[in-house]
Amino acid sequence: MIKSLYVGNFKAFAETQAIPIRPITLIFGPNSAGKSSFIHSLALACEAERTGRLDIFKTELGGSAIDLGGFRQYIHRAEAKRRMEWGAELDVSALRGRLAELLASVATLKVSLSVGIELDNEERPVAGAEPAVTAYELSADDELLLRMSRRRDGRLRMDRLNHEHPVFREVLKAIVTTATTTDTVTPEDYEGIGAAIDALVPELSSRVERLFPEGLSQRSSDVEEAEQQTLFPVSRGNRREDLANAIKFFFPRTLDELIEGTSQAIAEELRKLQYLGPLRSFPPRHLAFSEHEDANWYAGGGYAWDVVRRDDAVRAAVNEWLGSEALKTPYELVVRQLVGVDDLDPVLMEGLESIVDEGVEIEYEPDTEYTIGGAYPVLQDSEKEARRLQDLIKNSDVEKLKELVLIDRRSNTVVTHRDVGIGITQVLPVLVMAYASRDKIIAMEQPEIHLHPALQAELGDVFIEAALGKQKNTFILETHSEHLILRILRRIRETTEGDLPENATPIAPDHISVLYVQPTKSGSEVIHLPVTEEGDFEGAWPEGFFEERAQEIF
Repeated sequence: MIKSLYVGNFKAFAETQAIPIRPITLIFGPNSAGKSSFIHSLALACEAERTGRLDIFKTELGGSAIDLGGFRQYIHRAEAKRRMEWGAELDVSALRGRLAELLASVATLKVSLSVGIELDNEERPVAGAEPAVTAYELSADDELLLRMSRRRDGRLRMDRLNHEHPVFREVLKAIVTTATTTDTVTPEDYEGIGAAIDALVPELSSRVERLFPEGLSQRSSDVEEAEQQTLFPVSRGNRREDLANAIKFFFPRTLDELIEGTSQAIAEELRKLQYLGPLRSFPPRHLAFSEHEDANWYAGGGYAWDVVRRDDAVRAAVNEWLGSEALKTPYELVVRQLVGVDDLDPVLMEGLESIVDEGVEIEYEPDTEYTIGGAYPVLQDSEKEARRLQDLIKNSDVEKLKELVLIDRRSNTVVTHRDVGIGITQVLPVLVMAYASRDKIIAMEQPEIHLHPALQAELGDVFIEAALGKQKNTFILETHSEHLILRILRRIRETTEGDLPENATPIAPDHISVLYVQPTKSGSEVIHLPVTEEGDFEGAWPEGFFEERAQEIF
């Protein structure tokens, strides 16, 4: 639904920057340029919509990875007199219900809001003042629909309403032809409509309890009086008055549907947001006994290990990637069942002890749930006993714990994530977030961290499949990986030439947005780098980014 995002006066950004969003959006740039500022603005919006607070430090989404420091810190250059700008452009074709009906004549809807704090005469924040939404705008197809601003009573009041916009013109025409005795609208009628709306605008207002307005919340006494009239006022010979009454009765309701519907649509999109920080969690050795979820459980990727432990389909997908022909990673994730000794039948326990004494090893098949329980005769042949035990434990209802381990297939050795290279532990949350999510907006910082270049390239196929395949996720990736973008560009070229490998997901240039964040003295700028069907960039990288290889060689 979201086509573009807009951020201004936030951290590294001064002038409002437009960030086009595609199924895969890649954000590049030098260190400390402000690449993560864009993702952090999304975290701020998500937290503000969840809690209603704008003086935000930590966010639920960002865990310990994001600390905005409050309004005085995240506002650009820590200048409290500035107003943070945040906005989103929506694809109207993705909307549903009444909002889609109202906007049927346009292709895009843009929401813009400003956040500021009350200042004293010396332009310093007033003691005890909290940041708040100070302005709100709606535009459709780049033409203003309405503008509201904050008043001292805390409400947003209507400043301007462009009743000549095609969206409102269709609505007003329907109101006039439905609620009056006429079926046509003359130029003189539009003059009367304009006058009625001009009189109505100052009385329209809305509350903002969270980040976005909740619809119209107050109307004037003459509107209330109009509502008490019959739905179809009978003309008393004053057509202009009849038109004014119809507009006072119906038009505020339409505005309420537009504002509230838009707020709900954006809030729903923000609830889809997931975040993975640049430093992944390193869970304890025995996951089955670790039930604690700390503040960094999601942002640090710790939850991913629990998903792999519990979800067979996700575990299979991760194992397929790890063991693919291209990667040939020697590890396989396997779940083993743990059963408490106190849950065992005494007779069965005696049989198990005899098996151990004989040194017989019971073979467990990967990803098969095994439990132990129920008494049965102890046989003299320990090998037969072991095989029979293996059959019985498959169908027991004894309480069990699932323990996730890794099998090193080179030596068939059981290890844990604490025993292998850190690259595997860092990439697993990336894979789980891609494979386990559907219709989500997934923001990741440095998904390639600690990975071999070959694995970085393979991540490109993971993101393509998870974005353009059945899962339909949207990825926003802050990255330094040349290998990642080269794989995606290669797949675009192969799609164009009809030379795509078997089972690879097709991708076109309009499926990807490549952005370069360039620092300047006046604030960072976002540069959009279009991609061609040949899998190349239309222009050169700013400041020669990714030319380091040639510089070192030559």
